[in-house]
Amino acid sequence: MSEVLRKVCGLTRPDDVALCHDLKADFTGFIFVEKSMRRITPAAAADMPRGAARRVGVFSGEEPDTVRDVARQARLDLIQLHGGEEPEFCRAIGSERVIKTLWPDRLSQEELLLELERFAPVCAYFLLDAGTSGGGSGRNLDWSSLRPLIFPRPWLLAGGLGPDTLGAALSACSPNGVDMNSALESAPGVKDHVLLRKAFAIVTLCSGSAAGHIQEEGT
Repeated sequence: MSEVLRKVCGLTRPDDVALCHDLKADFTGFIFVEKSMRRITPAAAADMPRGAARRVGVFSGEEPDTVRDVARQARLDLIQLHGGEEPEFCRAIGSERVIKTLWPDRLSQEELLLELERFAPVCAYFLLDAGTSGGGSGRNLDWSSLRPLIFPRPWLLAGGLGPDTLGAALSACSPNGVDMNSALESAPGVKDHVLLRKAFAIVTLCSGSAAGHIQEEGT
């Protein structure tokens, strides 16, 4: 079974990014949403330590030209869309580098399945987050409600994931990856290194018993 992907979002400090690389994170996340307490400038993101992890920028409510410009300045690999962006927006910035966020708390299961189908051709990953907008809320999704779903793309689970919740979440819904943020912080944008290490150890332990449900091509 494949290893669970690990993403740490809301990074603002070089030493936190460096630790993520030391822990073999798959993604490091930088937020460019104006109202976010974890907002970072493109220049600051570009100066962060680099490693094997792919660099993800989080956007909401921007125009495609702005997203492309920030992605270039910040040296991003992937674009995570947290607003109401439509498939045309994804195509405009490059479908192959889009992480599309969906909000199960504001959708019925039927509506969620329709959104997965609608965006599958224009994204590389899905991210399912708690609440109805934004991110870093610390809330959890109803993980068991996600288990029966068949995902047409690899997907990451977000929403209050940390040492106290990761084991249960991975067992309940078997995501392809996890996106961790506020549950690993001592303050917004300030990661707690003890919590980071604990979280990565739990994900490593669970990898192999938690494999995401991905629809086989052609089925």
